[in-house]
Amino acid sequence: MQIRAEPLSLIAAILLLAGCASKSPDAVAPSFSQLAEQIWQAETALRTPAPGTLTDMSPAALAARQQQRLALQQQLQAVDLNQLSEQDKINHAILSYRLADEIDQYRFNAHLMPLTSESGFHTALAFSFQRSALRQTNDYQQYLQRLAAIPGYMMQQIALMQQGLDQGITQPAVVLAGFEQSISSYIAQPEQSVFFQPLQRKSDLISEQEWQSFRQQALGIIETAVNPAFQGFYDFMVQHYLPGARQDIAASTLPNGAAFYQNRLEHYTTLQMTPQQVHDIGLAEVARIRAEMQQVIDSLGFTGSFADFVQFLREDPQFYPQSADELLRYAAWLSKRADAQLPRFFKLLPRTPYGVVEVPAEIAPKYTTGRYSGATRDDQAGYYWVNTYALNRRPLYEMEALTLHEAVPGHHLQISLAREQGDLPDYRRTFYTSAFGEGWGLYAEYLGLEMGFYQDPYSNFGRLTYEMWRAARLVVDTGMHSLGWSRQQAIDFLAENTALSMHNVQTEIDRYISWPAQALSYKLGELTIRRLRQQAEQQLGDKFDIRVFHQVVLDNGSVPLAVLEQQVRNYIQQQLSSS
Repeated sequence: MQIRAEPLSLIAAILLLAGCASKSPDAVAPSFSQLAEQIWQAETALRTPAPGTLTDMSPAALAARQQQRLALQQQLQAVDLNQLSEQDKINHAILSYRLADEIDQYRFNAHLMPLTSESGFHTALAFSFQRSALRQTNDYQQYLQRLAAIPGYMMQQIALMQQGLDQGITQPAVVLAGFEQSISSYIAQPEQSVFFQPLQRKSDLISEQEWQSFRQQALGIIETAVNPAFQGFYDFMVQHYLPGARQDIAASTLPNGAAFYQNRLEHYTTLQMTPQQVHDIGLAEVARIRAEMQQVIDSLGFTGSFADFVQFLREDPQFYPQSADELLRYAAWLSKRADAQLPRFFKLLPRTPYGVVEVPAEIAPKYTTGRYSGATRDDQAGYYWVNTYALNRRPLYEMEALTLHEAVPGHHLQISLAREQGDLPDYRRTFYTSAFGEGWGLYAEYLGLEMGFYQDPYSNFGRLTYEMWRAARLVVDTGMHSLGWSRQQAIDFLAENTALSMHNVQTEIDRYISWPAQALSYKLGELTIRRLRQQAEQQLGDKFDIRVFHQVVLDNGSVPLAVLEQQVRNYIQQQLSSS
């Protein structure tokens, strides 16, 4: 395996600059923007393998990167925030947040558990290869080098997982049922392998002879190195990891688990709250939304119980697509309806388009119902992924809310606008925090009421069941990871309060178990955005402009909720002052 060099020169330069700044008043200190850019370059180098290599996951390399990040963090902590401009304060907050996450994940041994119920390092590896852009001869050569490095990389990850087994740091066994299928799906005939896909099309910048040579080399590497590496991972998973995985589901039962869960709660929500506080907010929201759901049921003249109505929704074939094509076409149609409403609510729209595609088949069985996959280059579109696996579990009445959340005005709009803001530094344009991003996605579902969606009572019930889904997350996530709830208790709570199919209920609960606290970000973020909008409407009255408010919310990209709150307060004061 080729090992990439660590960016010691970058870190040395930062330390030198910081040292010069502290030596004497006459020394010329670097501006914060210079320091921030150097820190960002160093952190990027720590996360990005050199061309033709894969990231070194050896214990020595992981420990070295941790020490380097701690050095970067020390420089940020030494900055006097009172001397920074408003934008530099945001820059500082985001750099600090990003660094703290990497440092904390290593501190809590997250690298020993490199997978969730949905995916893992192997799926991320495959996606990174699939997204490769091969143009020059050097691109093809480096692609082959990376292919050849896969066995060493996989062995390092397996060694970390074995260390996790030895220390009791694993995913719970219950969420890993069938996980091995996500590994075996990558073991294919070389010509059909996802690792061969980038070589299917010849670049105009290489000759036919070169292209055929690269293709033959790739086929050989896939057959002799890549497939055996995935087979080795499959065998390890089936023979060792699955039998040895822990039986407890709570993050709090991991070594130092209570502190780990509190850390993840604060990371994903960007708020200082306890699990019990989050749990209580969730219970209150569940009660409120449940009352609204009952109003919809009553308006339909349904005489049975709430459970009867939910069972009717889960079983009646009128609510389900007959084919994957029908589901994708419906999602695309809803997307275009939403596109047409955007000028009413937004002053600035992204130039990046988006497509509607199915969730990749190799991960679909254990994947969530839909997700947004953003563009990583200027010549790419974003994609709204729709899960077409098990169509009898994909109700059409949920599709309006899902589309508004994942496509527009949700994730595609928010993420693309941030990436296209050329006046923001790279670490701002590519930054994403769940509290803001997922909070915005859920707010986008709510905004659909004003955009003319949910006219059908079943779709409105779908909106409410999606909102209930996110409210219930506050209850079940904290319940399972901090308050002693069982997996079945969480399944029952989600099933009893939403119209999600039982397949989706179980998939979601397993996701929350394997990804502690991430699910808390949605509802808490949405509640914050809606509260800030209400404050702006009340204080500004006739001067409130929804397009301006949305511009204020999105203008700085993804930010911690405290930063967002300050920006909205500033906007309100500026509007009041101007009047």
